[in-house]
Amino acid sequence: MKVEMIVEKTKTGYSAYAVKYNVFTTGKSLQQLKKNMLESINLFFEESGKTAIDIQQLKITLDLPQFFSFYKVLNAKALSERIGMNQSLLAQYISGNKIPSLQQTKRILDGVREVGKELAEINFR
Repeated sequence: MKVEMIVEKTKTGYSAYAVKYNVFTTGKSLQQLKKNMLESINLFFEESGKTAIDIQQLKITLDLPQFFSFYKVLNAKALSERIGMNQSLLAQYISGNKIPSLQQTKRILDGVREVGKELAEINFR
């Protein structure tokens, strides 16, 4: 079972809420937020008589501006070139000036995941 949590950036850190459950939490960092989400959802499940979950069962959902704000290490220009998207268009999605279609969102996410897979396979000598 996956529990989807919607994450939002706040002035003091992050907040999150579960899509299908009445569970909300906050954290100063994304790492702290994940820990708090897991604790909150498991407390809710315990009270509801459901089985506890682990961190791999959390599905964390960010919007594009939040994603690029958190993962500043990613270069949007390089990503746009890699996925064949106009740099200006991707910048508008990242700034929130335009909202990408589901197809464009998938295109961006597929590109990010491809980079992630490549990075995970790299070794240094």
